[in-house]
Amino acid sequence: MAVHDISALESGASSVERVPLSRRDAILTSIDRALGHLVEIPAALLVVAEVIILFIGVVARYGFHRPLIWSDELSSILFLWLAMLGSAVAFRRGEHMRMTALVASVGPRMWAFLDVVGTCAALAFLLMIVAPSFEYAYEESYITTPALQIANSFRAAALPVGISLMIVFALLRLVRYGQVRTVLTALGTVVAIIGLFWLAEPLLRTLGNLNLIIFFVGVVALCVFAGVPIAFGFGLAIFGYMALTTHTPMMVLVGRMDEGMSHLILLSVPLFVFLGLLIEMTGMARAMVAFLASLLGHVRGGLHYVLIGAMYLVSGISGSKAADMAAVAPVLFPEMKARGAKPGDLVALLSATGAQTETIPPSLVLITIGSVTGVSISALFTGGLLPGVVLAITLGVLVWWRYRGEDLSHVKRASGRDIFKAFIVSVPAIALPFVIRAAVVEGVATATEVSTIGIVYAVLAGLLIYRQFDWNRLKPMLVDTACLSGAILLIIGTATGMAWGLTQSGFSRSLAAAMTGLPGGGATFIAVSIVAFVILGSVLEGIPAIVLFGPLLFPIARLVGVHEVHYAMVVILAMGIGLFAPPFGVGYYAACAIGRVDPAEGIRPILGYLLALLIGLIIVAIFPWISIGFL
Repeated sequence: MAVHDISALESGASSVERVPLSRRDAILTSIDRALGHLVEIPAALLVVAEVIILFIGVVARYGFHRPLIWSDELSSILFLWLAMLGSAVAFRRGEHMRMTALVASVGPRMWAFLDVVGTCAALAFLLMIVAPSFEYAYEESYITTPALQIANSFRAAALPVGISLMIVFALLRLVRYGQVRTVLTALGTVVAIIGLFWLAEPLLRTLGNLNLIIFFVGVVALCVFAGVPIAFGFGLAIFGYMALTTHTPMMVLVGRMDEGMSHLILLSVPLFVFLGLLIEMTGMARAMVAFLASLLGHVRGGLHYVLIGAMYLVSGISGSKAADMAAVAPVLFPEMKARGAKPGDLVALLSATGAQTETIPPSLVLITIGSVTGVSISALFTGGLLPGVVLAITLGVLVWWRYRGEDLSHVKRASGRDIFKAFIVSVPAIALPFVIRAAVVEGVATATEVSTIGIVYAVLAGLLIYRQFDWNRLKPMLVDTACLSGAILLIIGTATGMAWGLTQSGFSRSLAAAMTGLPGGGATFIAVSIVAFVILGSVLEGIPAIVLFGPLLFPIARLVGVHEVHYAMVVILAMGIGLFAPPFGVGYYAACAIGRVDPAEGIRPILGYLLALLIGLIIVAIFPWISIGFL
């Protein structure tokens, strides 16, 4: 089972926990199904609306030189609705990502119990945040959008609506669960833990920044390893920290979640997810894989090298690692699985390539560093190419080692004629990444809009060239897009809340002060920076981390004699390793969601890839020429 579906787990434990279906159960199931359709249909339509609005904006601006000033604003309004409705769909389906490494080893009965605990924990967070979300939406009614001149509450209302829908789905799931004792025990467990924290509030308020470890390490670890969905584990940690150790209104947390989920550049996530599904459905994926396989299929680990190279090529075109992975994985994973690759190893390598390609332009992290630190963006773009190559080589060496004994006796080496024929067929598919990158570089479309060009290109190629376009699959694909995107975006939203909590605690200032006084000059500063940003990367997205710490640490780098472009590459790669390192790295769970693989399956394989990335990072750190040699 690639992604643990909570309802499926319940079915799997039927011999232990379920009772025969009653009339009440049938009614509740019908209600759940009807409500699910009512959520899925608008979620699917929102994906279509976003594609149309953004593509029309590109045509109007670039084709007719008459930009639509309202297109980005309307897209932003609809995007938050897409994220929240998608989260509700994912909750109903049980497709919010969670770690099951420990849960899977405790036996069916305990697994079923912890499964219900996960639902109760998610419900607890939703119930605690629903009132502040309504308050936040009401406060936003006083703000008028600049272009459309409508109250911002039309956008912000997506938060309480989505949260309320998830509460309803959680309650339906608990009521439908056959064993009342299990549900009551799980509810009692969650309430007892929350009650203990509430009683400890006077003590917690005296502990200062020790609370960061208690909540952001302890609570998150407890939730993650108990199988609570990652987004809700993060949410419980930041809610507990803010409610029990600060006097901050909870409406602020909702605002930070809004900020994290509705950043317009993240709109590329659902659009690239949909593009990946289109590439598969239209036959473009098969054409591309057939050509790549004809070139490297006879080489041991050949398609793994292709995955590394493909991520290098498409990286940065969307501004989001999740979107980059969503564009590549559906193309390569099916054939790689057919050749015997294990899903856990595939998602581990996908995560590793996400970290590997963080410095490759055009990268929003590079642009952000330039904007907040004053470093030349063109220098950062030039300096970012070779570090990605170095990490690609270290990953390639590990792929060679792991697959040096791969049995390819069943794989026939393609002839030159076969390779040429496969190339001709695949040209429209292979051209897609270059079309997308050219559209960004030439200014035809922004990093957000460019995915719509890819979607239109894929639709036309499927209809006119490959003649494969299954209209019956369109609705399920749109719903799957909304579902997967909602699961990813809710994790980003709660992680953004955690990032805000770190900032408000004064941790960033304390970190900068400590690093300024380090002995050993630039070498020690870089070494400590690597450790610090690996840790920070596990709880922060790249852009928020750079905004928080870039203005503090880059001046220190200059003082200790470290070239700022070199330091930028080291920091970005270290942060990328943290971002994709389990058990806390958000990017790892995004990769698992995109690959539809249980996170537990990728834990062991990714350790080797993380070591390879770390070796590559150390090489980049020791030899500044790799980053600044072509400046």
